[in-house]
Amino acid sequence: MRSRVFILNLLLVASAGVCAEKDQALQQLLARAASARIEDQPALYTEAAQHELKSADQLYTAGKVDDARDAVKDLLTYSDKAHDASTQSGKKLKDTEIAMRKMAEKLRDMKRAVTFEEQGPVQAAADHLESLRTDLLSHMFGKGKK
Repeated sequence: MRSRVFILNLLLVASAGVCAEKDQALQQLLARAASARIEDQPALYTEAAQHELKSADQLYTAGKVDDARDAVKDLLTYSDKAHDASTQSGKKLKDTEIAMRKMAEKLRDMKRAVTFEEQGPVQAAADHLESLRTDLLSHMFGKGKK
């Protein structure tokens, strides 16, 4: 019995350490993105958004709804920043659009696995990513492009 408690405590400490490492890596990524050239920001912010998507999926699976909701909000914030940097610079439009399509698809998949109360916010996040995608596509193929 004591060995089980010891192992459980050891696993809890290890998982807390892994979460701290992930948060630190995300913070470093965001610091790099904020100080990067505008041409490099779309890829960095997209990576941060993908990190938050993975976190949200894990948190919803673990039943930590409030934390998952915060991760989805952060995902949208970083996606907005990636979109803005991409449209301002005219670089990485295609890569950013593809990443947003994949993230929106993952959110729609997640929607099927969460509780009814959480389906609305997850669907709204997927819809927001789709609107960002549409805007990126219009920048790539819209009228007035030379």
